Amino acid sequence: MASFNRVILVGNLTRDPELRYIPSGSAVSEIGLAVNDRVKKGDQWVDETTFVDITLWGRTAEVANEYLSKGSSVLIEGRLKLDSWEKDGQKRSKLRVIADKMQMLGGREGGGGGGGGAARGGNNRVASGARSSSAPSDDYGSYDDGGPSNSGGGGFPDDEIPF
Repeated sequence: MASFNRVILVGNLTRDPELRYIPSGSAVSEIGLAVNDRVKKGDQWVDETTFVDITLWGRTAEVANEYLSKGSSVLIEGRLKLDSWEKDGQKRSKLRVIADKMQMLGGREGGGGGGGGAARGGNNRVASGARSSSAPSDDYGSYDDGGPSNSGGGGFPDDEIPF
């Protein structure tokens, strides 16, 4: 039987990205994401928040560190991974998301659109994989390495949704 491991989350960063480089030179960034869900308890609607740890790799990690900060709104697409370790004789585990794509949400700087990240640069950009280039200059630029590409231009046609 086939398996499918895919996660799509939209939420706000709970802390600034923590960028580091591993010995091979690859960038890795850890972010925390708060995802809200409204549920009805009795006759009241209540917000329930789920906190998710996310790992970004390569150029995506660098872009997150450059453009995102605590409170930034972001869409993450990736896969679930279970980390297991032993501490003080007790087995521990934690479920996290390994991000394949990241899209910054919210308005542009000075645009009054609200949303996180606007104070640190343009939003509505997609980042996935690793590529050694600067942030895209168009509204729907993308970072991709090894996956299907958009006819070499990096931008999306006007009639295509960028995710």
